[in-house]
Amino acid sequence: MSAVPSSRTRPSVGTDPVVLVTSGRRRYLVVLSCVLMAAPVTLVLAVSVGAVWISPDVVWSTVLAHLTGTTPPATIGDDQIIWQVRAPRVLLAFLVGAGLSVAGAVLQAVVRNPLADPYVLGVSSGASLAAVAVFTLAGTGVGGLLARIGVSGAAFTGALLTLFLVLALGRRQGRLDPTRLLLAGVALAYLLQAITSFLQLRSPANQLASVLFWLLGTVSGASWPALILPAVVVGAGTLWLTGQARGLNALLLGDDVAASLGIRASRLRTQSLVGAAALTATTIAVAGGVGFVGLIAPHTVRLLVGTDHRRLLPLTALLGGVFLILADLTGRVVTQPLELPLSIVTAIAGVPFFLVLLRRAGATGAAGPGGT
Repeated sequence: MSAVPSSRTRPSVGTDPVVLVTSGRRRYLVVLSCVLMAAPVTLVLAVSVGAVWISPDVVWSTVLAHLTGTTPPATIGDDQIIWQVRAPRVLLAFLVGAGLSVAGAVLQAVVRNPLADPYVLGVSSGASLAAVAVFTLAGTGVGGLLARIGVSGAAFTGALLTLFLVLALGRRQGRLDPTRLLLAGVALAYLLQAITSFLQLRSPANQLASVLFWLLGTVSGASWPALILPAVVVGAGTLWLTGQARGLNALLLGDDVAASLGIRASRLRTQSLVGAAALTATTIAVAGGVGFVGLIAPHTVRLLVGTDHRRLLPLTALLGGVFLILADLTGRVVTQPLELPLSIVTAIAGVPFFLVLLRRAGATGAAGPGGT
């Protein structure tokens, strides 16, 4: 018999692993280049557009002047709008979008569930309960204590306490169990949401609008000092989690595969959960309950460049940041002088786009977390 393989058994060029790797790298570089070019354009556009239109070249030159310590070319009024109002707001939107997107991507790998997002562990519900308590329990012992640390501080504290409780309930025989963790988070989320709703019902009408607006997400209170904590946490958290990319890739294949590669799955899962929760708690503390971005951004990037977290996490951070800048810009301009909360815009704008991508991925057989 001839040793030469027939045309039916010979691998085609389209299935050659080298070709697939090269094609995947090329696609990743193309997508990364597009997002990197879109980010500064989006930043400048978001600072330019508003109730007062400011030319993009004036925005760019004014920002450069502040960074270099020279005299800004803009008028005093435009300079205050650019540097004191819009620039911190746009940067905070980017940081919040990046942090929530990275947290969502990590949680989807850790619990091996494509529906996981930054709020699946109940962290946002704990933050929301503490923040609403500040609004509604003023004058009481608990409300007075929370009011001393402010809405952001209370939200951060509530998120961390919820995380510790979920981690304690999610353990089985001394190890974190993904299913138990997920169920504990969902159950606690429902309980905390019920208490939050009760506080809302008993709050005065003049406070209810502020409570609802915070719960739906906003970056309207941004300032330069408020950027320090999210910038440090989101930057450091994203870098650290990206450094765990090899382990996160292994978790997608199961704990047994991870153990065979020398990865302590339980330890990595705990560390990753704490990192993702820290990102979530920090962003919720400064922007309220921003929904959907932590779900759509990771899945969009995964459908475009694959599931390798070495590529997925940095690109997800960039795309999530740009997406939330555009969402905030839309919320500011479409219903002027009123402003739409972020969660309304992210859902209305993001869901149709995500469904189109999902339909295209289904036609090509793309896989999500835990897929092949």
